[in-house]
Amino acid sequence: MSLAFTLPITVYIEDTDAGGIVYYVNYLKFMERARSEWLKKLGFTQRGLLDSGIQLVVHRLDCRYAKPARLDDELLVSAEVEQASSCRMRFIQNVTCRGEPLCEASVEIACLDATRLKPIRWPAALAAALNAKPQD
Repeated sequence: MSLAFTLPITVYIEDTDAGGIVYYVNYLKFMERARSEWLKKLGFTQRGLLDSGIQLVVHRLDCRYAKPARLDDELLVSAEVEQASSCRMRFIQNVTCRGEPLCEASVEIACLDATRLKPIRWPAALAAALNAKPQD
């Protein structure tokens, strides 16, 4: 299974400022959505993880904005695992419009015990999915 995922997103009015340009923090929301959909593609949900006492949180973020997205633009938001350890993973994420890069980020996610808020290892099934060889 591939550890890369792409999510199409349409820019709606609530995503923009008064000038019709996407408000900067909404790129982070688009990226979060892509990571959540990537997780579902692997067979897991945020709710399921929370119910089992696991919380995924952003530990580190480095983001660069190149060009603005505008009202009604059709975006592609990618999420690809660049590196994974026993309790963290780093995604490289890009937002593009018609092939042009708009925003790119490196997002590090940590796996926490939802009660103690301390790092824990990935659940065995998720760790197996992360370590699986991509299928063509």
